[in-house]
Amino acid sequence: MSEITHFMVVPFDYIDGDIVAGEPVKCPSPAAAVARAQGLWKTFGHAGAIAFSRTTDFEIGKFDVKHTLRRFGQVPSEY
Repeated sequence: MSEITHFMVVPFDYIDGDIVAGEPVKCPSPAAAVARAQGLWKTFGHAGAIAFSRTTDFEIGKFDVKHTLRRFGQVPSEY
């Protein structure tokens, strides 16, 4: 079994009164993902950002449910 864990960040912005997800960013570790999410929200002025991890096993096509590491600012409930 060859499971791989990915650490991702997704920023969110207000567009026409709605909160819309931006382009996902891959990070090398959980700490880097949390720091990047906080920076996108606090420093770059996005409405919010979320850091999460997801484990996949490409051999069997298994994609586990994402695990939220941290949320900052305004993030839609479905994330």
